[in-house]
Amino acid sequence: MDTIKTTFAAKLLEVRAIKLQPSSPFTWASGWKSPFYCDNRKTLSYPRLRSFVKTELCHAIQENFPEVEAIAGVATGAIAQGALVADELGLPFAYVRSKPKDHGLENLIEGNLEPGAKVVVVEDLVSTGGSSLKAVEAIRKNGCEVIGMVASYTYGFPVATEAFGKAGVKLVTLTDYDHVVARALETGYIKPEDVDVIHEWRKDPANWGGK
Repeated sequence: MDTIKTTFAAKLLEVRAIKLQPSSPFTWASGWKSPFYCDNRKTLSYPRLRSFVKTELCHAIQENFPEVEAIAGVATGAIAQGALVADELGLPFAYVRSKPKDHGLENLIEGNLEPGAKVVVVEDLVSTGGSSLKAVEAIRKNGCEVIGMVASYTYGFPVATEAFGKAGVKLVTLTDYDHVVARALETGYIKPEDVDVIHEWRKDPANWGGK
């Protein structure tokens, strides 16, 4: 398996930025029941891990999108990570709200993205891809070219893969579902029998009931 993906999966599990609880599922904001919860914002509290994420996201951008001219973070989870990346690469930074402000200038995009700029979007995690691709749409409407997206983690749901394909957006992540589950099993974080439960959830997360 990919070395960086395995290494980062281990780091996320170590700081409990990812939690797996097959016997005591979480409830997502969407209302979905899930044995899996990911909060990459927790990595910001650990200086070495924060630096690791910044460095590896920069490497991912340089290797996959060398023509990048600006960075955009998706609010709120990827604002800090996006800003760190933009600073490291010496590039302009802006972030995209989930909806326009209800006062003042009513901005959807905070900061300045020059029309025509080649933009890489930074996301903290990708589930269905809905919020991530709304940010892409907003940037495109602003007259910029989205050349790709980098994210710390993806669940790899088929619906997201299909959505990114339709939107014409290349997604590169530091780790993913397969590497996290493999590492969790290897370290004894979960038991072999838990893996079947987690896999069943991933097949149809919207209708999984935690049984």
